[in-house]
Amino acid sequence: MNNTADPVKLASKLIRCPSVTPEEGGALVLLQEQLEAAGFECTRVDRGGVANLYARWGARGHKRSFGFNGHTDVVPPGDAAEWTHDPFCGDVIDGILWGRGATDMKTGVAAFVAAAIDLVSETPPDGAVILAITGDEEGDAVDGTTALLDWMARQGEAMSVCLVGEPTCPNEMGEMMKIGRRGSMTAFFTATGVQGHSAYPHRAKNPVPALAQLVDRLARHRLDQGTEHFDPSTLAVTTFDTGNPANNVIPASCRATVNIRFNDTHSSTSLIEWLRSEAASVAQESGIDISMATKVSGESFVTPPGGFSDLVAAAVQRETNRVPELSTSGGTSDARFIKDHCPVVEFGLVGKTMHQVDERVEVAQIHQLKAIYRRILEDYFA
Repeated sequence: MNNTADPVKLASKLIRCPSVTPEEGGALVLLQEQLEAAGFECTRVDRGGVANLYARWGARGHKRSFGFNGHTDVVPPGDAAEWTHDPFCGDVIDGILWGRGATDMKTGVAAFVAAAIDLVSETPPDGAVILAITGDEEGDAVDGTTALLDWMARQGEAMSVCLVGEPTCPNEMGEMMKIGRRGSMTAFFTATGVQGHSAYPHRAKNPVPALAQLVDRLARHRLDQGTEHFDPSTLAVTTFDTGNPANNVIPASCRATVNIRFNDTHSSTSLIEWLRSEAASVAQESGIDISMATKVSGESFVTPPGGFSDLVAAAVQRETNRVPELSTSGGTSDARFIKDHCPVVEFGLVGKTMHQVDERVEVAQIHQLKAIYRRILEDYFA
């Protein structure tokens, strides 16, 4: 294969764009210039102060369209003084590309953009290639990929299948691809009693024991034993706070937060019903009012193993000599939105340094990832 578009140079340029969510930072402007020069029709789909880019090669109406999805926004770098190299340097040093976004996921975007440009330039396919790139994956994701999908629906645009270029491999290239993700939701509890002096507890109503009883009951509950494609669901108590600096005052209220990562045994609706039932039970037993608010980040989903996952896995194996594990592990990704549009899987780099100080990636892996994406495209349109 010829390698006319250099994914390392493109990734380096993208890292130099300070696109910390929700700042565009010049990253999408750079990609639009590159893609339009290669014959892609590009449209900015900005919404709610978030920048997004839709790029299409190929006439409308094709029965087959292969989509890539990714993001150019990054998490904050933290204290730049703790980095070995400037977090937005994008420098290649001794075969390593350094900078925020090197793994998550400016390099993944650069790899699929380079692969797509090479494909349409050298072996134009009988079909369409679509790139849906957002600037709001690391944030609330309200106006990112969802805005792109909403715009596509209004325009009659559609992807037949989609590959999300998130880092998926734990330690070595080719180890793992994602065919689904767990759902994620957070519950915020507030227990309210009556403030009083700790020497006269009978004159107060202490909310702390009641809330402690509730979170203990939730934490000890086994949600399920796992399913065919998922590990067991988990619940973690992440905060417990009275905001009370005095040791001789019974507080009027206290708060706790729990985060649940759930498999396809559950929905967010069923879990919210369970949480409300447990909170109501403890409230009745204790006489303490317990209220609850929830935030759902995404439902669990799985793309059943089949033609699309087989195609991706075969390309990965041919380029890496590894058969990727079909996994649903990890946190959420924008695949949770795309699964309602078309079949979606994820494959990308080794993600060991994502969100860390000194985020970096081996240059050899970048070229390997581009080769995998190019092979996937060729096999899909063959």
